[in-house]
Amino acid sequence: MSPAIRTRTAREIRSARRPRGHRCWGHLVAAPLWPMHDANLGTLLRTCDAVGACLAAPSLRWVDEALARGDTLRKPTCVHRIGDPLRWLAAERAAGACILGVELADEAVRLADLPVARRRTVMVLGHEASGIPPEALDLLDGAVEIPMIGTGMSLNVAVAGSLVLYKLAGLL
Repeated sequence: MSPAIRTRTAREIRSARRPRGHRCWGHLVAAPLWPMHDANLGTLLRTCDAVGACLAAPSLRWVDEALARGDTLRKPTCVHRIGDPLRWLAAERAAGACILGVELADEAVRLADLPVARRRTVMVLGHEASGIPPEALDLLDGAVEIPMIGTGMSLNVAVAGSLVLYKLAGLL
């Protein structure tokens, strides 16, 4: 008797995926600009690959090491190194990108109500303990909130970023 659910073989999965890493498509950018834990960056980088997004990360030595250690992908990924996060966000906004923060705010859109990104969208993730710095909040076009019913105050950067990226990419 065969199982009710047939899983795909590794060969079938490979044949359905891109044969090589994507170049910069410039549509979705995950921006953990104030990271706290290095383990989350590699996880978020894998999500970026899965949804066709780029990662914008600060140019800090430990961030580069964390990305190299956490990148388990066999193909190159699209990573933009950011010097000054506030200046970079202002330039992205001036160029017409939608700057969306993942933050608890009165004006935040619930994740379930977030529309698919129709233009270049930068998803900003703040520090896991303190969130997006106040000076960066004025650079946001909007905020998205991930509803939680538990006792925790927030999700980690990799989980929160992954949920929002999948929604923005139209894959949820």
